[in-house]
Amino acid sequence: MRMRELSTTGIKISELALGSMTWGTQNTTAEGHAQIDRALERGVNIIDTAEMYPTNPLSKETQGDTQRVIGEWVAKNPAKRGDVLLATKVSGSGYKNVRDGAPISRDTIHVAIEKSLTDMQTDYIDIYQLHWPNRGSFQFRQNWSFDATGQDTGEVQRHMEEVLLTMAELQKAGKIRHFGLSNESAWGCTRWCVMADQLGAPRPVSTQNEYSLMYRTHDTDMAEMSHHEKVDLLSFSPLATGILSGKYLGDQTPQGSRRTFVNDLGGRITSRSMVAAEVYVGIAQKHGLDPCQMALAWCRTRPFMGTAIFGATTMEQLDVALGSVDVELSDEVMKDLDQAHRAHPMPY
Repeated sequence: MRMRELSTTGIKISELALGSMTWGTQNTTAEGHAQIDRALERGVNIIDTAEMYPTNPLSKETQGDTQRVIGEWVAKNPAKRGDVLLATKVSGSGYKNVRDGAPISRDTIHVAIEKSLTDMQTDYIDIYQLHWPNRGSFQFRQNWSFDATGQDTGEVQRHMEEVLLTMAELQKAGKIRHFGLSNESAWGCTRWCVMADQLGAPRPVSTQNEYSLMYRTHDTDMAEMSHHEKVDLLSFSPLATGILSGKYLGDQTPQGSRRTFVNDLGGRITSRSMVAAEVYVGIAQKHGLDPCQMALAWCRTRPFMGTAIFGATTMEQLDVALGSVDVELSDEVMKDLDQAHRAHPMPY
């Protein structure tokens, strides 16, 4: 397991991060704990979660259960708390299952973080992230109709100042170590950084955005931002919600899979994505690689990558993903992957 410095923090972060959003719905508490133990044994040192988890399905009744699964593990393993980075997120505007959809503000952050600290039975959170910006985002397939012209620049910047000063308070109180973003744009990340410098507040060290062989929106302006502002990418859905594994080819829906709960996988199942998946799986087969390991190993080659966050519902899936650290992609594989991307860009 390779380790990288997270932004300029001095913190070492593993190339793979354990995602947790199935703990409490598709996975039991015991299964979640087994995944944590296995991942840490294999060198993973970061668990990513959110106050709105678990998903598949999302519900008000289960909201927060994933953090509580993590908290029970922390309580049973207090000596290991310092060995693992906990990253969680405060839910944003419009998500009715949490605070009736209230937007992110100083008040909602204070309410949310106290609940997260209690649920995870910890005194501090290593990376505290905004799940999505109040002003909206083009992530989650909203890019097809995204229009920023309705945003109030003055209000956006007032909000950023409020949040940054709140993060400074939390950092001074020892409740967070670092501040991160999620589902952010290049403009948004840069403004957060500039305003943090102006205020003497914590800079965002990361942004958690979707990124995979099939969804490469971080390759251009976001990559430039990551380089200059030192905001690392924590990529979610590096396996394109399982599409890159090939298990959905032929319009299959394996029992218990994510597609059992969300048929179109959040807009990712399209005629073009199925064609692209067949091509990527074919490249893996051509070179004698597991398609999941190939996709995760490819993420490691990206210069802006902090870590790739993957999830599993079985220990077998977990072991396959963890095995990607031993996979090195040849020049021939990289060439084939580049050609596939050019032939099938943005398939969803």
